[in-house]
Amino acid sequence: MQVILISDRLAKARSLTFSLRHLLASAILGLVLIAGLTSITYWISLRFAVDLKIPLVHELVLAAQKSQDERSREFMQQNLNAMAVRIGEMQAQLTRLDALGERLSALAGMKPGEFRFSETPGMGGAQSTTMPAQNLTLQQFNDRVTILSRQMEARSDMLGVLEAQLFEQAVKKKAMPTMMPVAAQYNASTYGMRIDPFTGQQAMHEGIDFVVDVGTPVVAAAGGVVLFAGFHPQYGNMIDIDHGNDLITRYAHLSKVLVREGEVLQRGRHIADSGNTGRTTGPHLHFEVRFRGVAQNPTKFLLASNPQIPVARAK
Repeated sequence: MQVILISDRLAKARSLTFSLRHLLASAILGLVLIAGLTSITYWISLRFAVDLKIPLVHELVLAAQKSQDERSREFMQQNLNAMAVRIGEMQAQLTRLDALGERLSALAGMKPGEFRFSETPGMGGAQSTTMPAQNLTLQQFNDRVTILSRQMEARSDMLGVLEAQLFEQAVKKKAMPTMMPVAAQYNASTYGMRIDPFTGQQAMHEGIDFVVDVGTPVVAAAGGVVLFAGFHPQYGNMIDIDHGNDLITRYAHLSKVLVREGEVLQRGRHIADSGNTGRTTGPHLHFEVRFRGVAQNPTKFLLASNPQIPVARAK
């Protein structure tokens, strides 16, 4: 493109030649100037819209502010809803921890009033004068809730393991023959070597003889299953109870048997009445504890829960 310039000051006409590149550069420069002027005008209008009191611009500013406020409220509401859900989960966890704490206290033999699980522990203290109090930000509050939730879950898991262990110990304890099988003042013959009352020879006595009258109630020393209930040539009327873990208790010389083989018994169940049947010199209860078929000293088991039982008297 060629432009011819004619002026009175010029001795002769001049011509300017514009290429396509020059035209494109001029067009781009013009667009940039127009955009810049438009942006400046828009900014000035928004900046001084209230002072200038331009109705259209004022409405645009109010609409923009309203939209921003609405987005802020929606953001806050979403965060509040999320925190409400987290707090609800923590309340459910606290309820489970309260119930678990009550079960643990019962398994440990504590009174229900000794631990107040549902009450908030007392806290206090003077406010620091060197470190001023600060409000938590939304992110800090959310982080604290997350940490507390994880700590509660971890403690709940640990207490669950502890409950399982305490329950297992309680079951084993109930299965241990530590309860006195009969109410007796003393036992007439201890566990160990003694002079056999029939032969006069030294022989092993594999249990304890409790001197009681005929018809005295006999109870199971621990929970278990009746392994044998019947008559034995030497033990007379006899009951064997399997307590699991290879432990068996034997009750002999009974006058009456009140259970049958295969019956499941609880600790302290009335299973028989004492008597004078079988190889015996008088009314008494013969009590044995066997581990894997080998006779054990019953006194070791009875002393575990009856430290004040009468001292055995040798015969």
